[in-house]
Amino acid sequence: MIPALPRLSLILPLISVAALAACTQGGGLMSGKREEQPPASQSASAASEAVVVATAAAAPIPRASAKTAAQFDTTTTAQKAAAAAPPASAEKKLGLTVASLGDPTQPGFWIKTPLVKSAGKGRIVNPANGKSAKVDLQPLAGPASSGSQVSLPALQLIGISLTDLPSVEVYQN
Repeated sequence: MIPALPRLSLILPLISVAALAACTQGGGLMSGKREEQPPASQSASAASEAVVVATAAAAPIPRASAKTAAQFDTTTTAQKAAAAAPPASAEKKLGLTVASLGDPTQPGFWIKTPLVKSAGKGRIVNPANGKSAKVDLQPLAGPASSGSQVSLPALQLIGISLTDLPSVEVYQN
């Protein structure tokens, strides 16, 4: 039985990712809706922010054969740079939430959190290192203390291991 232990240690992380994926709820970016270009009357900063969100939402769905974090992360370098850009508008801090990996098959930068009651735009910040990511805010049923699910690319962008359960700050535009 001892020779089976090394193989088991290779399989357990895959089982963990599959279990987390099975626990997530559908919706959000998979709804098929795309962000529209802002009207010309909007300020340059608001237009820039809308382009960032549209770019993040355009990430393709990972292939069914995806097995690693790199294969599940279908965002481009440009999309990651846009999501990491500092906020262009005023924000409201919604609070702290425990972040766990959401469904890795859902592309883009998003957080499902009970801190919001309706979908919107915002940002998450890793207080441990100050890194942030612009994300789509999606409501998640439950009390505000129940924790949140974060996309794989967003967790990686703010420097959080996919197996950690850290607290992140959530801001709304």
